Amino acid sequence: MNPSAQKRFTKVLVANRGEIAVRVIRGAKAQGYRTVAVYSDADADALHVREADEAVRIGPAPAKDSYLRIEQILAAAKTSGAQAIHPGYGFLSERADFAQAVHDAGLVFIGPDAASIEAMGNKSASKIRMLAAGVPCVPGYQGDDQRDATLIAEAKRAGLPVMVKAAAGGGGRGMRLVHDEAQLGDAIASARSEASNAFGSGQLLIEKAVIDARHVEIQIFGDRHGNVVHLGERDCSIQRRNQKVVEEAPSPAVDDALRARMGEAAVAAAKAVNYVGAGTVEFLLAADGAFYFLEMNTRLQVEHPVTELVYGVDLVAWQLRIAQGEPLPLTQAEILDNRFGHAIEVRLCSEDPRQNYLPQTGDVLLWEAPGGDGIRVDTYLETGGRISPHYDSMQAKLIAWGEDREIARTRLLKLVRDTALLGVASNKDYLAAILATDAFASGAFSTAFVGQHFPQSTIASAQPSARLVLLAAVALYLDDAQRLAAEHGLGSEMIGWHSSHESPVDLALRWGSTDYALELQARHGRQFSAVIGGSVLGVDVTAVEAGRFRYLADGVQGHARYARGANEVLWIMAEGATEAFVDRTYAPAETTAAGSDGRITAHSDGKIVAVMVQPGARVAKGQTLAVLEAMKMEFQLAAPVAGTVETVSVAPGTQVKARQLLVQLTPDAG
Repeated sequence: MNPSAQKRFTKVLVANRGEIAVRVIRGAKAQGYRTVAVYSDADADALHVREADEAVRIGPAPAKDSYLRIEQILAAAKTSGAQAIHPGYGFLSERADFAQAVHDAGLVFIGPDAASIEAMGNKSASKIRMLAAGVPCVPGYQGDDQRDATLIAEAKRAGLPVMVKAAAGGGGRGMRLVHDEAQLGDAIASARSEASNAFGSGQLLIEKAVIDARHVEIQIFGDRHGNVVHLGERDCSIQRRNQKVVEEAPSPAVDDALRARMGEAAVAAAKAVNYVGAGTVEFLLAADGAFYFLEMNTRLQVEHPVTELVYGVDLVAWQLRIAQGEPLPLTQAEILDNRFGHAIEVRLCSEDPRQNYLPQTGDVLLWEAPGGDGIRVDTYLETGGRISPHYDSMQAKLIAWGEDREIARTRLLKLVRDTALLGVASNKDYLAAILATDAFASGAFSTAFVGQHFPQSTIASAQPSARLVLLAAVALYLDDAQRLAAEHGLGSEMIGWHSSHESPVDLALRWGSTDYALELQARHGRQFSAVIGGSVLGVDVTAVEAGRFRYLADGVQGHARYARGANEVLWIMAEGATEAFVDRTYAPAETTAAGSDGRITAHSDGKIVAVMVQPGARVAKGQTLAVLEAMKMEFQLAAPVAGTVETVSVAPGTQVKARQLLVQLTPDAG
């Protein structure tokens, strides 16, 4: 037994940031604990800092210099007088050395013991342990021999397709699905490189790919009195690049009998490592009902709210009670009797689906999420805040509960559509599209869902509707008119007034690489029309407020939200979409096509992790010149044209800003 678990505590330090830090701080305060936040320089005024009773700076913005520094976290606990540390998820939450360091410092770690984390933290070692405990596992290789030749031979022996997976870590990083034997070598190399950068370990394992399976996980909880229970399952099958997008409880594919079998297997897995606290055992569920152990997450999960809503529990409160040495609040039978209704969660991320989910950073011009029956929003976002390149792209969790799955789905769909995030591109519209599909509504899907229903080619080719283009032009007109009226002290009734006949307003808008030249007809500042795509479209504005207006189009009233950011960018949310347009009305004419000048710039804030060329080198079009890391992901920056490298302005480790020049080429003539 961990001696620190017998120590009572009244002040909890949360060793994390963002929405999970806010969630844990609020949960601990609700239980009567005083709370301490830690923050990097990038988070000095973040919501989690202001929510806590106290806060301690732990270092510069990069996570490796702040949130990942064990000695700084322990020093913050000592400075603030915190007696216990909650790790949240991510960062240090599944680091056995962190749990041990907390214990050695005489503090309570609100989570499992270091030995349990160590036993389950490595996928290869945990799989060996699970096989010994009789937990069903996917066939494959989890040995110590990590030579490429061995891994390739074991993949062939298992039979393609196979999954090449990082033994340490998770979140889809260091994971590759391989169908073709010829691709094994490259997949192993890239998975090992990504795993080394993300987790500090390049160890890999091979698993037979279970095609068209579902990803179903079991929430378990253990105490220090020998009790382990499960709180049913969550279905996390809607994934992209092996990262969860939508999660729900219960699973549409699991009945009571299967739930009991999977629950028993998860409890057996937890007992095999003497598990204490909250954890999740993840399984692949095949179409024939067979299930296989994937891994165990030795922490609270991102998707824990759906379990809380369905089972009527507060898992953070449970964590605190267990860390105080108390027994589990409910028996297994009582837990199962509490299950009622259905809950679904989506992960709102600052990423651009049209650009292959490129992470996005920048200022939050508007954040607003509605409430209502069965609605829950976990986030740290605020209007006026900033999304940093140093941390994960997930910014909020939007969750809905209902008496049945369809009520939960429709509530969540409305919540997603009505949530406003302007200033930074996000996956909000993509999430709404997923929830609206018949395939999702049916509940009959697998981990292949995204590839089947949302291929990248379809997402990348989507264009804004003509009416949304018109509404963007109207928003620009109204915003300029309101600013002019405010500057000169004019009443709102003067907006759009002319002393002579009305004339069209010329506007030039750009969406992506598409330009729109409009002659906007504005009558009385309320009736607008323009020719877009060869058709005349019109809307009547019925009400105007700062940053929003209502309009009438084809007999239906709608409303639009908008905000203007830097570089003449207008963000607008209307017609079920959120888009960004650049106002190029007064921009100088462009003489060269994008990339033809040989400039390779950073697509977002981030860190250069590799530079492949030197000045004087000849490069081909499409050749990788540098690798940029942003929001825990790596991106290869390729030459837009063939040519000769003129200058290289960065080196590995350099922090860069969006649009910063990295490499300058002299393009080949002709």
